[in-house]
Amino acid sequence: MALALTSLPAPLVLAAAEPATAAPAGQLITAALVGVALIVVLITWGKLHPFLALTIGALTTGVVAGMAIPTTVTSFTGGFGSTMGGVGILVALGAIYGKLLADSGGADRIVDTLVARATPRTLPWVMGLIGAIIGLPMFFEVGLVLLVPVIILVARRSGVSLMKIAIPTLAGLSAMHGLVPPHPGPLAAIDALGANLGLTLFFGVIVAIPAVIIAGPLFAPIAARWAPVPVPELFLSAEEKGDEPVRRPSFAATLASILLPVFLMLLKAVADIAAPGSTDAWKVVIDFLGLPIIALLLAVLVGFVVLGRGAGFDRAKLTSVVGSSLGPIAGILLIVGAGGGFKQVLVDTGIGKVIADLVAGSSVSVLLLAWLVAVVIRVATGSATVATITAAGILQPLTETLDAPMTALLVLAIGAGSVFLSHVNDAGFWLIKEYFGLNIPQTLKTWTVLECVISVTGLAGVLVISAFV
Repeated sequence: MALALTSLPAPLVLAAAEPATAAPAGQLITAALVGVALIVVLITWGKLHPFLALTIGALTTGVVAGMAIPTTVTSFTGGFGSTMGGVGILVALGAIYGKLLADSGGADRIVDTLVARATPRTLPWVMGLIGAIIGLPMFFEVGLVLLVPVIILVARRSGVSLMKIAIPTLAGLSAMHGLVPPHPGPLAAIDALGANLGLTLFFGVIVAIPAVIIAGPLFAPIAARWAPVPVPELFLSAEEKGDEPVRRPSFAATLASILLPVFLMLLKAVADIAAPGSTDAWKVVIDFLGLPIIALLLAVLVGFVVLGRGAGFDRAKLTSVVGSSLGPIAGILLIVGAGGGFKQVLVDTGIGKVIADLVAGSSVSVLLLAWLVAVVIRVATGSATVATITAAGILQPLTETLDAPMTALLVLAIGAGSVFLSHVNDAGFWLIKEYFGLNIPQTLKTWTVLECVISVTGLAGVLVISAFV
């Protein structure tokens, strides 16, 4: 297994430990079912925050599996710390950059430039591209809040149906969220499964493109017929509010800063494939620059100059942007960390190995199984991130028999399953319903169907790629 290509620092990728219990397989499976069911009930019925639900579910799983309570706690905290070390820093850097992109007017610059060159016929395709570009460095919720005013403003000014504008944009955002790092879910799965980040990013972009096209511009006319809603009387443009930056960064500079970390990580992946194990100076430099932490840190530092200075920000304003970006992601970080702790309990009890052994004796495709596991957890909990990190924990032992490309595809199969069937237990469902003035049936026929299309298309793309690697 070519794990030498793994982009995350080796100490942050937990290897499967020897099971801390010698419980029968039936007891271990029961423990896993009890833990997952408890998490689902606490989130959906008890309305408990996913961080607390994951913590309680992880500790319960360990106890039911026969682990001593102190051992269970140690396993959970170890997984929490390792995941935060591998993912938490990247999430924080991504949040800083996303806030900088929004506050500097860089995101508006990209939107204005692309929309100005679009006709009513091509506008849905342009909005899908905007959603994907803006969604590349941002969390879904951040991108949604940023782009909803843009969607409404573009629909109002262009006269094009609201759903023909909204659906492609949401497809771009959602596909990036589920399939492409540096989003928290894919990053956590990469960390848990020991996948190569650059390779996963490369495959993820390939899989995301048809998913965005099918779920976005191609589905949008159907969604517009199913939900013929008027454009909400919400949001003024930045010009109307009079709160634009003193100036805005250029389109080329903004786009270059967004794509910088993507380019560096992909460059490292290509170099790893072309010259594995090389110690030449050029390879050492590329390996360093392509590390996720370094790539994102460079994006932030370049963003300070290109975006911040480009918008006329002084040092005090840049400091304010950084500070205001970190508070909103506290909950995301805790959920990801607790998911990593739950994953480690599953690994240390030996539950994952039992499931892997069962899968090894069946004819079910590993990639299809990964997708199905993520789908079940997503539909039950309403959280793509919880679905991703829980499924990754359950399936972690499978990576022992997979090479680097297949491990990357395993991450993407889980990611595709994690966005399936958003419904009433998903916060995003309600955000979209309220922002666009939809009723529940209309939201189900538009947003929920969009998510299902992305999920199924993503799985199909993963299976196609797997036939060639």
